[in-house]
Amino acid sequence: MMGLGLGDPPADYGSIMAVGLFVALMCICIIVGHLLEENRWMNESTTALLLGLGAGTVILFASSGKNSRLMVFSEDLFFIYLLPPIIFNAGFQVKKKQFFRNFMTITLFAVVGTLISFSIISLGAMGLISRLNIGSLELGDYLALGAIFSATDSVCTLQVLNQDETPFLYSLVFGEGVVNDATSVVLFNAIQNFDLGNFSSLKFLQFIGNFLYLFGASTFLGVAVSSVLVPPLALLTCQVLPSH
Repeated sequence: MMGLGLGDPPADYGSIMAVGLFVALMCICIIVGHLLEENRWMNESTTALLLGLGAGTVILFASSGKNSRLMVFSEDLFFIYLLPPIIFNAGFQVKKKQFFRNFMTITLFAVVGTLISFSIISLGAMGLISRLNIGSLELGDYLALGAIFSATDSVCTLQVLNQDETPFLYSLVFGEGVVNDATSVVLFNAIQNFDLGNFSSLKFLQFIGNFLYLFGASTFLGVAVSSVLVPPLALLTCQVLPSH
């Protein structure tokens, strides 16, 4: 405390600036997205993308690259704390009857389709990298690439769909996006946690078992937590909105 001058910035000045900038950009994105809600060519996701690109470019050139990592945060912060509420809110607002009526179709697209994409991308990466002589990668690296690129992002697609006008298509795209991301994440974690150095038929069965274990445990945990949260949320909703 004694060593700091009156004009010296606090030690966590960078964190304060990063949080303040995040909040400001989020507020601007919400306001501009609301104003452009009826616009045919712009939506909230496009606005957020352009604001992020603009802010990053300004920070990069204004600081000559010194503060280029100001807006970088841990991936765990996004996946553990930010992404679940977003998915929960989207799932809470989706039409449940349409979603569960098409659940088998969604599962077919999301799980089986993801595994097919994973296999094609992994085999394609093996052939392409070997032909280009970029370097030698291990089997786990090729499988990790397949798991990463087989994950699709349906956020932009959902932004241009109206749930009331196309409920069937909306439920398919939303359900496929959520289950596809979950399948890709579980598949990637199974690859990272498994030793693929000496591959054999036994290890292949162990890999499948590890994937099914992670997928089943994640599904059970999600259903259990949802079962605990649904009654109080339903009661709260009935009290706040008794007419609905």
